Amino acid sequence: MKKSILYLIFFTLLITSPKLFSQEINWLTIEEAEIANKTAPRKIIIDVYTDWCGWCKKMDATTFTNKEVVTYLNKKYYCVKLDGEDKNEIYFKGKVFNFVDQGRRGYHELAAGFLKGKMSYPNIVFLNEELDILQALPGFRTAEELLPILKFLGDDIYKNTNWTDYIKTLEGEK
Repeated sequence: MKKSILYLIFFTLLITSPKLFSQEINWLTIEEAEIANKTAPRKIIIDVYTDWCGWCKKMDATTFTNKEVVTYLNKKYYCVKLDGEDKNEIYFKGKVFNFVDQGRRGYHELAAGFLKGKMSYPNIVFLNEELDILQALPGFRTAEELLPILKFLGDDIYKNTNWTDYIKTLEGEK
């Protein structure tokens, strides 16, 4: 009897809590990432998205749930989600950034700064440990497309090797 109750409890937990056994990206706010970076410097990856963006939702459901991507991001980066149309004040690098109302939508100044005014979603922005922009990558990326980019920047390969040569070494490993 006790054994069947334990099985029932375990089975109920398994069905009702699938996230119990899955690994997720440890998403932070930009303010939290900046504070964490002061004590333990890491690169920062920023997923710039909007609520209405279908490709952003697909990336969340596929790319950002891929086990290898999740593991690598949590190990090497501070991961930030930034709504490109967030209406709240955001403090970053000693400055205050706000929402700019523009017609039906508008945009957030910080997102516009990271994207150099080219507001397209999804967009992934990489910052170095000094909080300077390394790269902004517009558009949807699969896990297979994103992982080499994460490693190229996260392992500092970009400092000694250009992208073309790096990709050739990866193709040679296949």
